[in-house]
Amino acid sequence: MRTFIRKVLQMALMGGGALLLSAAAQPATWHWDIPSWAPAPVVPSDNPMTAEKVALGRRLFYDKRLSENGTLACASCHLQNLGFASGVPTHVGAHGEPGLRTPMPLANVAYLPSYTWANPQLTTLEKQMLIPMFGDQPVELGMGGQEKALFARLSGDPCYTHLFRIAFPEAKGAITLSTVTKAIASFERTLLSFDSPYDRSLHGDKTALSPAAQRGEALFFGEKLECSHCHNGLNLTDNIRSANIPFPETGFHNTGLYNEDSKGAYPASDHGLRTVTGNADDEGKFRTESLRNVALTGPYMHDGSIATLHDVLAAHYSKGGRSATGPHGENPLRDQFIEPFEISEAEIADVIAFLNSLTDQSFLTNPAFSDPGKTCPLALPSASPSGKGAQ
Repeated sequence: MRTFIRKVLQMALMGGGALLLSAAAQPATWHWDIPSWAPAPVVPSDNPMTAEKVALGRRLFYDKRLSENGTLACASCHLQNLGFASGVPTHVGAHGEPGLRTPMPLANVAYLPSYTWANPQLTTLEKQMLIPMFGDQPVELGMGGQEKALFARLSGDPCYTHLFRIAFPEAKGAITLSTVTKAIASFERTLLSFDSPYDRSLHGDKTALSPAAQRGEALFFGEKLECSHCHNGLNLTDNIRSANIPFPETGFHNTGLYNEDSKGAYPASDHGLRTVTGNADDEGKFRTESLRNVALTGPYMHDGSIATLHDVLAAHYSKGGRSATGPHGENPLRDQFIEPFEISEAEIADVIAFLNSLTDQSFLTNPAFSDPGKTCPLALPSASPSGKGAQ
């Protein structure tokens, strides 16, 4: 796994497909469709936002030709009606190989300082895209070693040749690893969710939350449950990067989900952050997930091993981590804020009512995020008398 991560970072820094790590606030030429109280996202300085890139990236996001055998697209694991989550514990890859982790929802990914469940080195969406496309542990889209075939497929589509030309005039419309990943990342940055009942309540609408949701909110942010130590701020996660935050904030935590040996070991298939850092203290640490649209983004935890929000509360967190009820007891490496608490069924129902208030129906149905179909999103140039496209 660590060898593959090094390869990915090398690919990201290769000439011709450079994905620079430097980032700057997006210039005012792009209009972010966000409320006045939300800060602007941060965008890599070498990939400024444009409507043309977004249109191209949206088409690529839904295109199964990005998988080796044409069976999967990015959207196969990220469904709009589920908050761009998958609805399954792990997703089978293009070769039929089972996934390792549950696909993460994509609402407000523009505000994250790193990507995937446990890799602080993947700091841009452009670099992250290399993992599902070319990764082999496990295989997802299965395009490892198939780059030329991918570019040939896209080049054979006149819509794509046109869209790449207008989206990347500085590259003369070249279809490359760099332009493909930049386009998809640009579309993903537009997946913004800020219109849940909780958002409306937080910014003045006193009728937006039901009495049960209000009680659940008090529990969620109270000292009894301690949820807000890790789930707070703009996206209800302690991972945030935006134009008005000078330094990214990151949070990776061991929640005590497993304890395989009484010393805190997680299953050998996935050691979390430790896989990247090699640090034994990072065993079982994973990035805190955003709770936006959380009622729809289950099953939960990094491996999708908890099916419902009720079980997340009753069978995991209230026990001080699910491992506490197993043969080896509490995980000694669990985060300091993961402590057992008593909670009644009525209180669980109230907390779930609050979590339901984080669902943004407009995000789930926004046509700008949906599958564009086979219609080219921007008009193709008309044919010239010679039969060649107009230049």
